[in-house]
Amino acid sequence: MVHTSNIEVSTRKNKQLVDITSKVEQVVSGSGIKEGMVLVFATHTTTGLLINEREGGLLDDMESVLCGLVPSAGAYLHDRVDNNAASHIQSVLLSASLTVPVGSGKLSLGTWQSILLAERDGPRRRTLIVKVIGD
Repeated sequence: MVHTSNIEVSTRKNKQLVDITSKVEQVVSGSGIKEGMVLVFATHTTTGLLINEREGGLLDDMESVLCGLVPSAGAYLHDRVDNNAASHIQSVLLSASLTVPVGSGKLSLGTWQSILLAERDGPRRRTLIVKVIGD
């Protein structure tokens, strides 16, 4: 069985990590699928997805590292078009999709794991495709 749903995430900042775990959990719960997996896919080139702890200091550290590796001010050729090359490059360091096991109708995440959307070019309204696959 396959259940597909879109979720919307509104970001408030240019660079932001947003916990979307509860939104994904709602899709899994509503799917009726008890055993399988869930695929989450970001339909944007200036966002990324990751699984990690959502502790505030750690989130700030991740933001600092991403912005340090790919600073906004640079001699990026793409900036002549949209002035957001750093956002695209930072998203390449992340992933556009992730997969999480589903067991007993719930996400099989570890104790400290959360699903995070990494906004790199906000604020914006983002669309994610969530596909639950299983029995």
